[in-house]
Formats: sequence, structure tokens, C-alpha cells
Amino acid sequence: MSNLAIIPARGGSKRIPKKNIKEFLGKPIIAYSIETALNSNLFGYVMVSTDNKEIADISQKYGADVPFFRSKNNSDDYATLADVIKEAYKSLEKEIKDSFDNICCILPTAPLISEQRIREGFELLKDDKVTSVTPVAAFSYPVWRSFRINEQNKLEMVWPEYLKTRSQDLPEIYHDAGAFYWIKTESFLREEKLFTHCNMPLILPKTEVQDIDTIEDWKLAELKYKLLHGKE
Repeated sequence: MSNLAIIPARGGSKRIPKKNIKEFLGKPIIAYSIETALNSNLFGYVMVSTDNKEIADISQKYGADVPFFRSKNNSDDYATLADVIKEAYKSLEKEIKDSFDNICCILPTAPLISEQRIREGFELLKDDKVTSVTPVAAFSYPVWRSFRINEQNKLEMVWPEYLKTRSQDLPEIYHDAGAFYWIKTESFLREEKLFTHCNMPLILPKTEVQDIDTIEDWKLAELKYKLLHGKE
């Protein structure tokens, strides 16, 4: 089966300037995603979708292809990930006159992912009944016990019916790990979404998951990377 890796990395990050190419423990953070894709030996083509020349140059330096620049329509804050992937796939298909059975969207700020996890996701995708695979992680605290602040600026439980329920009796709830997504191309083009009709979870430990939106998140990701790789 032929697989395509697409790494979406636009410029203009506001919360962390140049986030996709900011140095993470010695090299641009996007390099980890590129190298993981290449080292997995699963992909016939590894490309970066970007609107930024500096990102393109760095991506090519680490072995990814950047066959074209992203359109303006898919370079603003309102473009969805599905929009970006669809444009990248259709443009590449036209460019190289070839198609792929499966797409793996690997996020550019996911240095904690490994070749092993990419392969595990692909093994799940091989099932005829599965159309996509999404890595997830369990919330560290039971969301059933969450609070909200009401209009009077007072705390109230979102689900008061669980006030007296033991935490170990509450069902586990998961969130998107924000690492990568495997999708069967035919299903993706038909449904135009990453979470297709038969989506299979790949459960990751919390040590391999870190959303990176702030400098504090960035430092936590570096600590987790060092822990995973036995570095000081």
C-alpha cells in the first residue's frame, strides 16, 4: 500500500513566534516530525505544506519535499486541517501524476512521537473496517468533576450528578494527542474530515503527549523528550 506523509506547517505563529522552526533541544522542532516520517520507512513521499520560504528551506534541509507553496485561502487562521490536507493531496496528485492509498498527517510540533507509534497507527489502519486512526491520551483528571464559573462569578459543577461518585468509578475520557492522523485516502476525500466514520483510537501514555501553545508547554515538552530518551 502506498502512503503519503503530509506535515502542515504555516508561518505566522502568534503565541510562539516561528513556532514550527523554533529550536527544540538543538534543532528546529519540525525536523523531529520529518525525521520520524523518513525513519519509519512507511512513506513513498514525505512533504511539508507551508506558505513560508524559511520553513520550506529548513524542511528540505532535513529531507522533506516542498513541491509547492500553500494557497492564501489555506494560510489564514480559519483554514481547517482537513482543508490543508485536501489541498496538499490534490495538488501533489496533479504534480506527480500519482495517487496514494493512505495519508498520514504529522503535526510539525510533535517531537515526542516515534517511528514505533507511527507504525502502530498504520497497523490499526490496515483493518478493512477502519478508515482512520487518531492517537489519543486520557485526561489526567476526571472531566466529570469539572467546574465552570457562572455569571455571578461563582463556581458550579458542570455535572453535579457526579459529585459523590468515586473517581475510580467514572469512565475514562480521552483527548486528541495532537501528534498525527492516519486516514484512508478514499474515505478522507469522500468525507473531507480527519475523524472519519470508522475511526480507531491509538492510546498513548501521557509522557508522549504535550500540547505546545505556550513557552511553559514548550519547556514541558523538552523535559518529556529528555525523559523518554534518557537525556539530562
